[in-house]
Amino acid sequence: MFDSEVQRVLDFVARGIGVRVVGPPGSGKTTVVRNVVSNLEKSGMSVHVITGLRTHRTFPYSAIKGLGLEMRPGRGGVTDTADVLASKLGTPGKHLLVVDDIHLVDDGSLAVLEAVRQRSDCPLVATGPETLTFSKGQLAVLNIGREALLQLDPLHYEQVHALVTSVLGAPADADTTARILTKSAGNPRLVVRIAETASLSNLLVMRDGQWGMRTDSLWNDHLRGTVEGILADLDPEEVTALHTMAILGTARIDVLQKVIHPDVMDGLERRGILSVIEDLHNGSTAAVSPPVIGDYFRGQKLLRERHLLRSRIASVLDDMPRAAREEPSTADRLAQVMASLRLEKGNDDAVTARYFHEHSESRENTRFERWDANKTAANGAALLRVYWGASVDLQRASRVCRETVMEDADPGDAFFITVTKAVLAIYSGEGTTVAAEILMKFAAENPEQATEAEAATLFLAASHGRVPLTAVLRAQELADESQGFARLVHGLLELYRGRPLAALAAAESVDDYEGFSHLRPFIKGFALFAAGRIDESLVFALGWRADARRNMDQFGVVASSYIAALGLLYNGYFEDAEYLTSSVLAMGRPGFVADTLYDAMLRLAGLRHTTSATSTAVSIAAQAKSDVPEVGPLPGIGKGVHDLVAANSGRPGAFDRQAVRLIKRQMKSGYILEAMMTALLCTCLCPGIPVLDLLRKMLRDNGIAVHDQLLGIATAVVERDHQLIDLLLKHYEPDTDTYQVGMLLRGALRRNVLEGDSSAADAMVQTISQFAIAFPAANEQLSLNTFKATPLTEREFEVAILAGHRSNVEISEYLGISTRTVENHISNALRKTGVTSRTSLFLLVGNSLPPA
Repeated sequence: MFDSEVQRVLDFVARGIGVRVVGPPGSGKTTVVRNVVSNLEKSGMSVHVITGLRTHRTFPYSAIKGLGLEMRPGRGGVTDTADVLASKLGTPGKHLLVVDDIHLVDDGSLAVLEAVRQRSDCPLVATGPETLTFSKGQLAVLNIGREALLQLDPLHYEQVHALVTSVLGAPADADTTARILTKSAGNPRLVVRIAETASLSNLLVMRDGQWGMRTDSLWNDHLRGTVEGILADLDPEEVTALHTMAILGTARIDVLQKVIHPDVMDGLERRGILSVIEDLHNGSTAAVSPPVIGDYFRGQKLLRERHLLRSRIASVLDDMPRAAREEPSTADRLAQVMASLRLEKGNDDAVTARYFHEHSESRENTRFERWDANKTAANGAALLRVYWGASVDLQRASRVCRETVMEDADPGDAFFITVTKAVLAIYSGEGTTVAAEILMKFAAENPEQATEAEAATLFLAASHGRVPLTAVLRAQELADESQGFARLVHGLLELYRGRPLAALAAAESVDDYEGFSHLRPFIKGFALFAAGRIDESLVFALGWRADARRNMDQFGVVASSYIAALGLLYNGYFEDAEYLTSSVLAMGRPGFVADTLYDAMLRLAGLRHTTSATSTAVSIAAQAKSDVPEVGPLPGIGKGVHDLVAANSGRPGAFDRQAVRLIKRQMKSGYILEAMMTALLCTCLCPGIPVLDLLRKMLRDNGIAVHDQLLGIATAVVERDHQLIDLLLKHYEPDTDTYQVGMLLRGALRRNVLEGDSSAADAMVQTISQFAIAFPAANEQLSLNTFKATPLTEREFEVAILAGHRSNVEISEYLGISTRTVENHISNALRKTGVTSRTSLFLLVGNSLPPA
């Protein structure tokens, strides 16, 4: 790796010239010197090596004593020690002084070396950090006699490729090599450690003779010690600065200087831990280098707990004037909101939940006291708004609805109280009939608000029963007569009926409606999701959620998180969806309408448990209310889909019949959107003709073409036309369904195995492997299964997949190994995964199968 550098040092030494080898920690300085020493000792030269040690810097003469000089008793000062060493260098033959890590050598030893070098012409080879960081004492030793400088530059791509190959025993693919190069910044020690620890942590997998990444990240806890060694000499201010930069990421210099003292930044740059890049458009920018140091700070608990530092950064940045910038793309905005969400994971959910609870309780008590003293509609509406997000005090809510004085009330407040009273009737078990009577009475007493009252009746009936087409048509008529609430209700019913574009148009036709302020963003965010514009939906929903958290708006947090969780699940971001769901569930059960979304999130989270072959614990969905219908207006509100997947007995035919029955019930109720989502999920989990036919019809009838590529592949899958499948995948253009395509292929493999079609299963294994190679990002989590980062070896994976549809003898013949070896592999796989049967092992491993 350092042959040319070693040879250059040897050439200089042969001419009597000393060499100063400099570079950042881990750059290979010690490796170069060791190779130089080895070569010179083989040639007969006497080499005297002194090594600086961090723990010995404060002990006088500790480094020089490492030479083992024979000192007379009672004589060990600078002059005496220098005399002994100088006489040793004056003996016949060639001599070389080597000082490794001169910046760690104690002052007493430096004084001896300075005295010796003034008396001897013996060349010196020394290693140390960048030139600007040498102290006066170190320079006094170095700047005597002739000297050459050897700067160790970062490794290039080819060098990293060669080094990784030597570490892993086989080459890494292009993406893996590039990732290691990027994260290490070409630092040899980091290249080696990243490769070693990634292999140790099972983050690499062998594909076609090359090592590839299992996930997007190679960071692991085994890297901590290496990074801490690089940072060992930093001052506390510099460590805090790196914490700050880890939070900010790459940022402009002027932004960093608002929160980091310029002198500290200069010190980090001298140490090579801060990298500055000139940007003609935004000015100079800086970032932590190597980037793995930033990963270290972002990945440790200490960063998560530094709330004051993060608050200080936020306050400084908020006060800075914003320069006019071009509107970022959806992809850029998605990256920003996802980064914010992942940074948020460092917060304690329990602390956040407690803060919400205390805020809601304080607000509720204050508003109740105000209402109790003056029972106006304005005070009553203000209190009831609390219960649309926070948990409901039924006694107080009922009393407010019953005792509030409605005379001379603001029309908006009076309407809000009436709708709340109707919702409360449903919430307390009185039913939609009583709710409708409440609204009809209000319409009769307030004819100027009859349109809104009728729209509210349609909304409650549709959300808790069914959505006939006549209801949508009537809602459209009411929307033509209204500028606010009725239009939003029309949009919501269009959403229920599976017409997201019409719903989006209705929501965007309402500029601002304060009465039910959450309804418009909910319709817009969900309509974007239902229309297949998943990234836009995520950007919108996560942005809404961030605002709601800042405003302590629990209803907004729940509603936005529900939409965002669906988008994250659809894209396969299960860890992020799990955190998002967890953060909402930690707040406890909310009130009124948000309560149904809370249960929906419980059921969505429960799907991961129900589809795990190893899960024996009670699903989190058990915490959702059980006395609800099978069908609902939106995914997860009805319990049917969760129960269907949870009850899957491994019989594809029975699953088809049950799925078709559920989907037809959803369609009959007018919940077309839920029916489409159910059919899409069932097709991907266990692709069958009956469900696919229903899905195709619903999408066609509602003019939704965003899933056309998926439908084409699914059709070829259920017909088991493998030639057509391979052709479609060859020409597949990545779209919003890329994750679903991978899930579909896995589902087809499981179905083939369960039906005993070995030839189809073999073909599908090959198809999945090819798809995984073409679209590695879609292969990270290809089912709702929680089993990932498997401990199985590559061979155990192969055997486990084949065990689902082949005997041990057939597997041994197929792989060219003995039957006994097959039995051992299956036994090991069963032990490592904790499953008890070959079929369960196949189903489990099939959900996390790495590319072949």
